[in-house]
Amino acid sequence: MTETATWQAWQDHWDRMQEWYIPDREERFRVMLDTVEALTGPEPNVLDLACGTGSITDRLLKRLPGARSTGVDIDPALLTIARGHFAGDDRVELVTADLTDPSWTDALPHRPYDAVVTATALHWLDTEPLRELYGRIRGVLRDGGVFLNADHMTDESTPRLNAAAEAFHTARQEREQAAGVLGWADWWTKVADDPVLAEPVRRRFELLGDPRGPKGGHPADRPTTTRWHVDALREQGFAEARQVWCSHSDALVAALR
Repeated sequence: MTETATWQAWQDHWDRMQEWYIPDREERFRVMLDTVEALTGPEPNVLDLACGTGSITDRLLKRLPGARSTGVDIDPALLTIARGHFAGDDRVELVTADLTDPSWTDALPHRPYDAVVTATALHWLDTEPLRELYGRIRGVLRDGGVFLNADHMTDESTPRLNAAAEAFHTARQEREQAAGVLGWADWWTKVADDPVLAEPVRRRFELLGDPRGPKGGHPADRPTTTRWHVDALREQGFAEARQVWCSHSDALVAALR
């Protein structure tokens, strides 16, 4: 297998693992990119926040070949996969930065951006750091630029609907796991066993913890509702903010500077 095929294989493994948690992930990406294109045109300058292996950037460039993307993350292992996958593509720049550090925007090579996008990442932040991050995101967007956050968000006004959907989702996960689909911890075990990725995985475990150990869970003080995100974005100065897509456990929120 060629080196290019190897990086593509890791992208595919990552996507399959993520889809085990979010079966409508591709639909979520489609709506996200619909919104980017509608507001920025066919050649946007995009910031892919907490980019991981580059899932959003990969789909962005396939849909809009004239786009440019700056991917930002702190995870050495996921960034190694992203760098391998996008090697030689001058439309992509990848930056190591900690989004909890107020100075992370200093590392960005291109400002302002037409769009900032992120998915399944910011739920790891406590309420106040996330509120402050929203303000900094607004600061790197041009006037009329759009921010899109796809993440775990719920509507607490429908507890019976939520419970039924969650039970259905859990049963599906159990069937797929029995058929051999890798979950989060098993995926990291597989990555750590790859000689090419062993060193960046070791650095990732030192920096962020070993995801195969006891699950620490999300922060206790974290926003969980779509309403909180919409209100916080408006409080941070965005002119418009609303939900543009949702499932029973996830939503996509768009905010316009």
